[in-house]
Amino acid sequence: MNQQIELAGELSPEQCNLRLDQAMAELFSEYSRSRLKEWIVNGNVVVDGEVMTKARTKMRGDETIAVNVTIELDERWIAQDIELNIVYEDEHLLVINKAAGLVVHPGAGNPDGTVLNALLHHCPDIEQVPRCGIVHRLDKDTTGLMVIAKTIATQTKLVRMIQKRAVTREYEAIAIGKMTAGGIVEAPIARHPTKRTHMAVDPMGKEAVTRYRIAEKFRGHTRLRLRLETGRTHQIRVHMSYLRHALLGDPVYGGRPRPLKNSSDELMTAMRSFKRQALHAVKLQLIHPITGEQMRWQAPIPQDMVDMTECLREDTLNNPDFY
Repeated sequence: MNQQIELAGELSPEQCNLRLDQAMAELFSEYSRSRLKEWIVNGNVVVDGEVMTKARTKMRGDETIAVNVTIELDERWIAQDIELNIVYEDEHLLVINKAAGLVVHPGAGNPDGTVLNALLHHCPDIEQVPRCGIVHRLDKDTTGLMVIAKTIATQTKLVRMIQKRAVTREYEAIAIGKMTAGGIVEAPIARHPTKRTHMAVDPMGKEAVTRYRIAEKFRGHTRLRLRLETGRTHQIRVHMSYLRHALLGDPVYGGRPRPLKNSSDELMTAMRSFKRQALHAVKLQLIHPITGEQMRWQAPIPQDMVDMTECLREDTLNNPDFY
C-alpha cells in the first residue's frame, strides 16, 4: 500500500538566502527537516519547474516549490481489536495508559498484538502517520502513560518537543537496596557489546540523563520518583543498575529477589512472583502541540506495584531494628 503526497507553496521575501531545506521546513512545517531533505535528495522537489536535489541551495525568496512523493506503507502492520486504556483523546493526539505485557511496536518475536496494531483498529487514518504516530516507547513490561500523534503535523511537533526536553515524563519505581538520597545520573548509553538485546552505560554511547528522588524508604528497597531528561532504550533500568540499585523484578538488569533476614514468607512469595521490572510511567506533561494548551495526565500506580509496596512497608514496620 502506498501513500501519495503532493505539496505546493510559494516562498516569501523573508525567506531570501535560506537553504532550500530550511525554507521548506518553514513552508511545510508539518514535516520534519530530515524528511524534507530526504525528498530533496531523492528528486521529489521541484523549484520553479526544475528538479532540485541539493538541500543547501540558497533561495531568492520568490520561488514556487512543489513536492510529489510516494511513500510506501508497511503492509505487515494490521489492525487488531486490542483494548487500549485511553486516558485522553482529541483530533490531534491521544494518551494511553499502557498495560504490562503489551509491546509498543511490531518487531522480531512480536509481529503483531502490539500498541501499533491496536491504534490501527482504533483510528485507521493513523496509518498515514509515520510509525502510526508513536513518538516514544515504553518497554513491554513497563506500564503507564504514552502520548501518540494522530496527524503528521502533531507528530513532527511532538518529536521536536521531546528533543528539546519540553515534555515532562515522570516514573514510579521500586529499586533494590537502601538509597540515602536522590540525585542525577549522567551516563551515556549504547548497545551492550555482547548482549545485543541489552543496553549498557558506555562512554561512547548517546547522552542519557535521569533525575531521581526518594519517595519512600524500606528495609532493603527504595521507592523512587524519576524524571527522564533523555529517552534512551531501557534508560531508567540501565541507570539504576549502573548505580547498583537495579529495579525490583527486572529480569535483564539484575533485579532478582534478595532475601533479607527475618523476611516473612508472604514477602518472599510476593518478590519471587513479581516477574516484571517495577516501573510505571506515572505522569506526562506537555504543551499541546496544536492548541498551545498546558496538558497534564497522571496514571494510578498499577495494583501489582501497590501490593508490593504494601508488603515492603509492612516488612519494614515489623523489623524496625534492621532498618
